[in-house]
Amino acid sequence: MTLEIPSPSLVLLMGPSGCGKSTFARRHFLATEIVSSDLCRGVVSDDENDQSSTDDAFELLHFIVRKRLQANRLTVVDATNVQEMARKKLISLAREFHTQVAAIAFMLPEDVCHERNASRPDRQFGNHVVRNQLRDLRRSLGHLRKEGVGEMHVLRSVEEVEAAEIVRRRLWTDRRDLTGPFDIIGDVHGCYDELVELMQKLGYRFEGKQIVPPDGRTAIFLGDLVDRGPNSPDVIRLVMRMVADGTGICVPGNHDVKLVRKLGGRDVQIAHGLAETLEQLEKEPPEFVEQARRFLDKLVSHFVLDGGKLVVAHAGLKEEMQGRASARVRDFCLYGETTGEIDEYGLPVRYPWANEYRGRAMVVYGHTPVPEPEWVNNTVDIDTGCVFGGRLTALRYPERDFVSVAARREYAVSKKPLIPAPTPLSAQHVVDDVLDLEDVSGKRLIDTRLRNKVTIREENATAALETMSRFAANPKWVVYLPPTMSPSETSNEEGYLEHPREAFAYFAREGIPTVICQEKHMGSRAVVVVCRTEEVARQRFGVIGEGIGTILTRTGRRFFEDSELEQALLARVVEGMESAGLWRELNTEWAVLDAELMPWSAKAQELIKRQYAPVGTSAKHSTQAALGALATVEHPDLVALREKIARRADAAVLYTESYRRYCWSVSSLDDFRLAPFHILATEGAAHVDKPHTWHMETLARFCDQGLLYATPSLQVNVDEPESVAAGIAWWEEMTGKGGEGMVVKPLDFIAHGPKGLVQPAVKCRGREYLRIIYGPEYTHPENLARLRKRGLSIKRGLALREFALGVEALERFVRREPLRKVHECVFGVLALESEPVDPRL
Repeated sequence: MTLEIPSPSLVLLMGPSGCGKSTFARRHFLATEIVSSDLCRGVVSDDENDQSSTDDAFELLHFIVRKRLQANRLTVVDATNVQEMARKKLISLAREFHTQVAAIAFMLPEDVCHERNASRPDRQFGNHVVRNQLRDLRRSLGHLRKEGVGEMHVLRSVEEVEAAEIVRRRLWTDRRDLTGPFDIIGDVHGCYDELVELMQKLGYRFEGKQIVPPDGRTAIFLGDLVDRGPNSPDVIRLVMRMVADGTGICVPGNHDVKLVRKLGGRDVQIAHGLAETLEQLEKEPPEFVEQARRFLDKLVSHFVLDGGKLVVAHAGLKEEMQGRASARVRDFCLYGETTGEIDEYGLPVRYPWANEYRGRAMVVYGHTPVPEPEWVNNTVDIDTGCVFGGRLTALRYPERDFVSVAARREYAVSKKPLIPAPTPLSAQHVVDDVLDLEDVSGKRLIDTRLRNKVTIREENATAALETMSRFAANPKWVVYLPPTMSPSETSNEEGYLEHPREAFAYFAREGIPTVICQEKHMGSRAVVVVCRTEEVARQRFGVIGEGIGTILTRTGRRFFEDSELEQALLARVVEGMESAGLWRELNTEWAVLDAELMPWSAKAQELIKRQYAPVGTSAKHSTQAALGALATVEHPDLVALREKIARRADAAVLYTESYRRYCWSVSSLDDFRLAPFHILATEGAAHVDKPHTWHMETLARFCDQGLLYATPSLQVNVDEPESVAAGIAWWEEMTGKGGEGMVVKPLDFIAHGPKGLVQPAVKCRGREYLRIIYGPEYTHPENLARLRKRGLSIKRGLALREFALGVEALERFVRREPLRKVHECVFGVLALESEPVDPRL
């Protein structure tokens, strides 16, 4: 005996005590799917038969049911459920979460229940209890459907219970198994010629009655096949043929449903193009009209496709309704949601549900004509008003490309102009103007391609929000923040804390044969966001009146307070990329670059004045004064002291010389040096799939070694001693001339070793530069011995997490995901920066 139940759904087991509900549930359902009233009594009172705890038990039961239905899980309620009041709350919960309700009733003979209860010491109650429960069950069966139960099965004997098999029937809306690719076509409204032209443009071949899709693609029609246009019958005929052949899918539109009601004899208002459709159908055979009516009547409200990544519905669908079935869900799919107001054209004002959408699935819909399809929070309306003289549009999925054809004429006049007054910002940019705190605050688990989930602690998220809200540049520019960088392992070379040998050894252990060594500039990390024109800044970033871009610090602040200086520098970048032909070659109008901006003093002037200079000056004067005083006294016990202070004096001089190398005065733009080393992203591409050699060679094409400075680099094979020796010699020569050191990176931007993701970069700083970091006397043997005990594990873990978040932010921005999705990652990087890590590493 087969019992079909929708999955997911709420399943009510109904029957008297002793009928075998619990045994049946354990046999056919997972333990996690069963919510038992007896078990809930035990949880709240330690006694499953304590009737005095029934109210608390059912409060717990309803709470569990609520959470499971909210998560769209199959939920089986094991309780008597024989009285309407007991079912009312459960059915109400199912209705709240748009969940179908099924019931399995155990109408077993009364003596069977008595016999079973008699064998259980905990069930010693009068026979009248079972008798009353069976009576209530009989009374209930006749009106379960009115209460909201959609599926009902009655088992009337022990044999039927034993023979029963549960078959889970997935909802009609669940087509997660269909992965595409798809061509999703907006409202046709009887525009048959345009539909044929669009499908041919998409690559569909019309071979007699057969329509052959390209490359196994499937067409999806978003409803409103009929009304207003010149040929609704042929549109229906084409769609029916493709659905029957398995090359098409269709959801209903409100016009289609209205036509079904009229053809079924219902009294409907003949308006909004229905009269034209009825007139066209009068010329068709009655058999076709009836076939069309049945086809349209059976269409399912919406579909969830491609593993849940795509949802298609005529008027769109909120996240909490996706993959569910109820009258409210169907109404939303057909009509959307209105505010109850009427606009100046006499039309209902649509509630902007897409502005609040936070679901992971892409939602593609139509219903409301728009001049251009615009992405808003991973949703898009592709009804471009063909019947009103606009265009018929399709979205290619997963490519996200729009393909359209122009209407051959205006078939109907829209009350509302199809082309509204121009607005300075896109719909998505307008939505991005407001930050929702829930999108960035609290503990977060951020999905990334490189590290799966990255955890952000609540206290760190608060610190990031403080920084972004008080100090950051316009958030619309902040689409990326760079990761922290770990130093190489501590060196055992005499007199050195860091040495290239350890950096090369790290990548050799990770199985990375080739690395790129780049000069490490003593400047400040800068993220350059640059657009070719201010119009590009408006269109792509949603920023108006702030020039062609900005230059950000690694914490998202504006690098320059002087906007004229900033814009002049960006203009030089634009000119350089123009002269190198990179705008055309990369097919872009904007770019995000990772760079170093020098001199260090340009951004660290206050740090030098307040921290480094006072240390150097006081050390210099105090040691000289001490040496002067000791010079007047001759005593053998003071020789060692004089030598110690002399060493300290020499160290103080070296310390001052170290930071002064990276400071020079800036009075004009040409006094700066911008050294880019990554082309992070351009239109349609996050360039993390390209080797570092591509980045260096491409950037060198527009760097003139003046303001725009090409970063010197060297390729090293870590498995070849000669190559490693050459890399060490290059570092020694560079640091010997006062250079800060070098950064060692795997040849590939993203590299993996035996244990997973490899450090994207390891810095190896020069001996004298480290004086600035660790103090004038850090090279003394006793100090080096102590510093060599430093640990890198926390720093390296942090670097990998921030790198994964940075790459994720770039890729989301390139995919044109909502800014909140990009900022989720950017805030994550900033939050991780507040982790307690030794700042000297």
